[in-house]
Amino acid sequence: MSFTVSWHTLLEELDDLPDGATLVTPLSHDRFHVSDVQEQRVIIEFLDRDIDETRPLQRDQFETLYRRITEELDGFDLDRLPPDADPYPAVLSLHPRFEIDEDRGVIGETEGPTTSQLLDSGDDAETTEEERTEPDLDVYADALLLIDALERHEVEVLEDMETDALVNLYTLLSDVQRNANDLRQDVADVLLNRLHHDRPVSGPFGSVQRTTRRNRSLKDENEVLETLQDAGIDPERVMGVDRQKVDDALDVTELSEGDVYEIGESEYVRKAGVDEERKETRLQGLKDQLAAADGDEPDELRGEIEELEDRIEELTEFKSGSQFHTQAGGEP
Repeated sequence: MSFTVSWHTLLEELDDLPDGATLVTPLSHDRFHVSDVQEQRVIIEFLDRDIDETRPLQRDQFETLYRRITEELDGFDLDRLPPDADPYPAVLSLHPRFEIDEDRGVIGETEGPTTSQLLDSGDDAETTEEERTEPDLDVYADALLLIDALERHEVEVLEDMETDALVNLYTLLSDVQRNANDLRQDVADVLLNRLHHDRPVSGPFGSVQRTTRRNRSLKDENEVLETLQDAGIDPERVMGVDRQKVDDALDVTELSEGDVYEIGESEYVRKAGVDEERKETRLQGLKDQLAAADGDEPDELRGEIEELEDRIEELTEFKSGSQFHTQAGGEP
């Protein structure tokens, strides 16, 4: 198939996009709209930039990408794209014969059904929002309980809170921290395969970047000492006290810990137990309130919810705070 035929097929697909359709670039994951479709170029508008930015994507650049893709049997490596060329493969993926494989970092030609970089179709966005379901995650349940606890108490002045309320708050914070960290690591493992060449990837709330951590561990002790000795370093200069060997020595002598250790004590709070049944009961109560909120709410409750939404919008400037709070089931 010639590029001219493919180009006009792509233009037809772009013309059929509903208003508000959002695409995402495969490397930087920037979101954008197609604002205009012309014979020689496609105009896009980025959504995640601090300043509104529009950019023309030229037909000849699409043709260059098309040629490179068709010349590669296993797909064209996205890392070979020139700077700022990330939107081109995203738009081209709307063509029924081109598909991006983010896990492999390539865009290729295929004969079968394809997926595109289209996040939502605009017209279906509201329906999708209404169909949000409760995730089966421990962190979601604990976060719901934590939100409820934070809204019930004056946490700005912890000294004025009752002890049992502080215990509940500490327990929930501990549970959220543990479960959130587990989920964070799972998310990081998936993201690692989608980040390339230390290029930051942005989302509505922030950005992430692939980094490399340098880890060191000593080789075999005898090998290290021999290597240093060959280099003219007296091995005794690097010999240190092994804590495990010191503890073993204490077990077979009359020495006390105080003879070889500087000992101090510090006090801290540790979570000793969790009343899972009580948490589940309270969680079910919050879910029942959430379900009831879908019906007729008292005017007073509506006013409090609207006030809370205004606070959220002022703090985050995120326009869907209403949906988030309703889904979270927080009690104003």
